[in-house]
Amino acid sequence: MKRSSLITLVLVLMLGIMLGGGLVTHGQDWPIVKDLIGTQESLVKVDPSYQTVAGSTSVNIGPNNIADMVEKVSTAVVNIETRVTVTTNNPFFNDPFYREFFGDSMRPRTQVETGIGTGTIITDTGYILTNYHVVEGAESVSITLVGSNKSLPAKVVGYDDQLDLAVLKVDAGHKLPYLTLGNSDNTRVGEWVVAIGHPRGLDQTVTQGIISAKHRQGITDPSSYQDFLQTDAPINPGNSGGPLLNLSGQVIGVNAVIASESGGFEGIGFAIPSNIAVHVSNGLIAKGKVDRGWVGVTAQDLTPAIAQSLGLELPQGALIADVTKAGPAEKAGLKPGDVVLSLNDKDIRDSGALRNTVANTPIGSLIKLTIWRDKREQEITVMVGNLDDAAKAITIALKSRLGAAFRPLKPAEAQNLGLDPRVGVVVSTLETKGPMAQAGFEVGDLVLGVNGQQIDSVETLAALIDSLPHRSRVSLFAMDHNSSRTGNVVIEVR
Repeated sequence: MKRSSLITLVLVLMLGIMLGGGLVTHGQDWPIVKDLIGTQESLVKVDPSYQTVAGSTSVNIGPNNIADMVEKVSTAVVNIETRVTVTTNNPFFNDPFYREFFGDSMRPRTQVETGIGTGTIITDTGYILTNYHVVEGAESVSITLVGSNKSLPAKVVGYDDQLDLAVLKVDAGHKLPYLTLGNSDNTRVGEWVVAIGHPRGLDQTVTQGIISAKHRQGITDPSSYQDFLQTDAPINPGNSGGPLLNLSGQVIGVNAVIASESGGFEGIGFAIPSNIAVHVSNGLIAKGKVDRGWVGVTAQDLTPAIAQSLGLELPQGALIADVTKAGPAEKAGLKPGDVVLSLNDKDIRDSGALRNTVANTPIGSLIKLTIWRDKREQEITVMVGNLDDAAKAITIALKSRLGAAFRPLKPAEAQNLGLDPRVGVVVSTLETKGPMAQAGFEVGDLVLGVNGQQIDSVETLAALIDSLPHRSRVSLFAMDHNSSRTGNVVIEVR
């Protein structure tokens, strides 16, 4: 082959590689448009009376009844389409040689990307419940009603990225059919369920299965408030945000994620329980945000060995590891070493159940905790505080002593760094003359431990720093965000 032909072939292959690369992703948040018209008279309808005990419902299990139910509810399930403008940058555009050879084909290209998902109408005034990841980063959102070829523009009222839920609002000019949210706590493993969605762009696809398990945690983020229902009802891309229904036609879950090696459905799907979705959607409709309850404790799961040492027969409950100074729990008399067995007579299985139950409890309400202390049950009444207020107090405290603010480590970041996602916090802001900045810390660096004790949350870091005397020296086990190198850095706290 001639040398000139060889060079041309190499350049063409390089061009193919450059132009054939993936499009730039669009993960940045976009301004939220809030429309709170009519929120007071149209909050989410809930039917907490639904039970799955035999004989408590008039619907009999059978394929014909599934068809009858789907026919009634499908008009309240909508298709969602999102659009975002993306620019594909060519890494060789600034090279004069390549630009001269390929000309305008080297210039950045702009195009519109579309995404699809599913939503459930939850009020007759047009509020729609879906997953946050369906609308994340979108510049425009539209929905299509069943039996209509017309798209309606939708506004994002608010979202909760920790629970992957969002509420949209459309103005159809008339009342819309909507679905009632049932009581997901009363669903049973083995119960028949139906999923309706928009997988692969196929309108109104109906699949059926059973509830495979309840209370699945740590699926996408071990430190989040997620508490999934697991189902084997087939769920595929495009089903996200659609309803998981019981045979009475009540929404008991919001289809959110699958566990898959192949990228397609493999019999393991997860839905956000309706009881969580009710709390979130009502908060988003009323305020555009979610208020979470807080009592000021750090809890951990019980092991069989710890349970036995405490005189408990079973390793069930949440072991209190730390109590926030001047927080609601400390004021009520809760102590490290206590085990929370139930909250308002509802059994607490583990630390995740305690965190989620408290988070969904109205701010300012009194809760009754049944605890295990001194090898006997006792009762303590605690007033639930606001997690936002607690977070602000923690941020102020850490800034005053370390000259820095922190955020949790995201699962994707932990995976890239080869870390356990339950370990470490990330420096989010720094005061130029603060102790940490003076010691060489930068925004993005991680704090993994304090004086040899592992850090699993911002709250834990705050508690450890708060316990130190002023002007004391502390050893921070840290990771550099650029090189991923770890080491101990000694600083003096203020």
